[in-house]
Amino acid sequence: MRASQLAIGVVVIVLGLLAFSTLYTVHQAEQAIVLQFGKPVNVVKEPGLHFKIPFVQNVQTFDQRVLDFDAAAEEVPTRDQKQLVVDAFARYRIVDPLMFFQTVNNIAGMENRLGSVINASLREVFGDVALARLLTQERSALMKVIAERVNEEGEAFGINVIDVRIKRVDLPEENSQAIFNRMQTQREQAARKIRAEGGKESKRIHADADKQRTVIEANAHMQSEILRGEGEAGAQKIYNDAYGRDQKFFDFWVSMDALRQGLQGGNTRYVGPPDNDFFRFFGDITGGAEKK
Repeated sequence: MRASQLAIGVVVIVLGLLAFSTLYTVHQAEQAIVLQFGKPVNVVKEPGLHFKIPFVQNVQTFDQRVLDFDAAAEEVPTRDQKQLVVDAFARYRIVDPLMFFQTVNNIAGMENRLGSVINASLREVFGDVALARLLTQERSALMKVIAERVNEEGEAFGINVIDVRIKRVDLPEENSQAIFNRMQTQREQAARKIRAEGGKESKRIHADADKQRTVIEANAHMQSEILRGEGEAGAQKIYNDAYGRDQKFFDFWVSMDALRQGLQGGNTRYVGPPDNDFFRFFGDITGGAEKK
């Protein structure tokens, strides 16, 4: 009894192992290749439960979703002999798992080949254009050409390259330093030129200001002389009119004003004969004491 139960148990286990080895599942985002002694015998793209020959066949699955590949940064020359460090990435999908398995075997092999294809396409396209064109909107059109070429190469591996993009474009470190030094020299030259032009303009402005000041001072001096002459002429006319109206009073006023101007200050004294013209009005208000 125990022997029969043990035999039944062994049979059940063997059948379970056979069933487990016979059935396999393909998920919605996968596709599979059935291998028999290492050689592909069937391609399965429909998701669900499938059968295979146990212990003879095995299954290798591949992702059928869009995959991302980040290529290593590479130095790429341009037509004008400028070196660029280009960091690119690609997005692709496995569309023919059989060809994919036969050519590159797995994802690691594919990414190794894809990196070489992208680098070669970058060199071919960028090597035919100048650096200045890569810094404009034209780069988008060039990347489209690169993506088309990479896709053509990728068809031989059973993949569809959806897009190729550039994450970053830099100059090599030694080139960056050389360009920085050249830019610094150019900026210093431009600064010296601006300072020289500014100094020249400053001198011109100062010279023009000095000229205008000289002209203004000359005109002002001339105008002051004219006004002084007109004033003196007006004063002389007033004197003449006043003298003509009352000669004796005018004579008295002129003598007193001359005396006042001559004896300014509290300590000024006059020393002279009493019959001087300045004193003739002290003896006679009419000036009759004039020296004979």
